[in-house]
Amino acid sequence: MALLEAVEISKKFGVLRALDGVNLTVEEGQIHGLIGPNGSGKTTLLKCIAGAEQPTDGCLRFRGEDITLALPYVRSRAGLSIKFQITSVLPGLSVFDNVLLALQARDTLWDLALSRTRRRLVDRAAELLADFQLATRADAVAGTLSHGEQQWLEIAMALASEPRLLLLDEPTAGMSLEERRLTGNLLRPLADRCSIVLVEHDLDFIRDICNMLTVLDQGRVLQTGTVADIQASDKVKEVYVTRV
Repeated sequence: MALLEAVEISKKFGVLRALDGVNLTVEEGQIHGLIGPNGSGKTTLLKCIAGAEQPTDGCLRFRGEDITLALPYVRSRAGLSIKFQITSVLPGLSVFDNVLLALQARDTLWDLALSRTRRRLVDRAAELLADFQLATRADAVAGTLSHGEQQWLEIAMALASEPRLLLLDEPTAGMSLEERRLTGNLLRPLADRCSIVLVEHDLDFIRDICNMLTVLDQGRVLQTGTVADIQASDKVKEVYVTRV
């Protein structure tokens, strides 16, 4: 059974059809990239999977359950987590407290009010920061981090819920070449913990990290396959030459 199945997903915004019968299958332990020209529907598809947008037509199944109309918090509790392109860390709090709050998100108000959870979660927060090379910045104010470090912090926060599927929208946007290289090194080991679907424009980055790729063009799936399949595709080459 596939971890995620998107079946004939369509999304209309007035007369604009952003997605038109998109099919996507994501397996356990897979890093699946979504690529395509600007306006091809990549981010809209991520939002439909996460519940930020409702598809106009089609069906979404996660771990065999129909989540097409499920609210975002229900999807989160089922094991979905998303990091959008624009960082949403809390800039006035410490790096450690940002991760701690993400870990406390599922605790009851009663436990939070009595401060029962902080001590229990300290070690887990430290592990997440270490995973993303932020252990030495734990006490720093999050707003003072570099752009790349803020992206890593938000990915660590998205992993706090121990998701089965992590959705990443352009995780290397605005990063330097060295930060992109480091981000790839940080994301590859995550496949042992969860599957990943990521939207990217950096083809070198996505080629080096993904097991499978799906190419979208004008709201439709142009092709799905391995990196080698996509690189050899004349259809994909034509789209990137004429529309990117």
